[in-house]
Amino acid sequence: MYNAPVLVLNQNFEPLNVCNVRRALVLVLGGKAEVLELNHQIVHSPSLTLHCPSVIRLSHLIKRPRPRARLSRREVFIRDNYTCQYCGTRTRDLTLDHVVPRSKGGPHTWENLVSACKACNHRKGGKNLWETKMHLAHPPREPRTNIYYMVHRYMDHGPLDEWLIYLPGIQTNSSSSNPS
Repeated sequence: MYNAPVLVLNQNFEPLNVCNVRRALVLVLGGKAEVLELNHQIVHSPSLTLHCPSVIRLSHLIKRPRPRARLSRREVFIRDNYTCQYCGTRTRDLTLDHVVPRSKGGPHTWENLVSACKACNHRKGGKNLWETKMHLAHPPREPRTNIYYMVHRYMDHGPLDEWLIYLPGIQTNSSSSNPS
């Protein structure tokens, strides 16, 4: 119950982050946020009974830079749409491949990592692309993010119906496309 996701909005109703119920209650009880939507759960303490928030809005405007995509396996696979960048096979059984191998000085960056099926990754091995005569479907780059980036990661699991009015342009769970 305390780990349920809570959407945090800036004072201007712009999505800022997602936190858990415990953190949201601390912000609300401290006068730093107001509750906009409830998630229908109740928390009991010796002296209080509180309805758990699902959406809160901060009392003061927070300026923060736009989020950057975290470099992780999952994020690389999402960027590449769960598709091998060498042969075009779309699958969930992928590996990461360094375009310029780490053994040859290749960095561990967005611009050097791609999704590859096991067969293509094994075929390429520790060689450069020109040595294997393999070609990339798309040049790798860091994905562009927007203010919904932090929130979108929680759209697969959360009770998000009450969030949707605060997130214009976000698709619901039933309309998101996941590879099989």
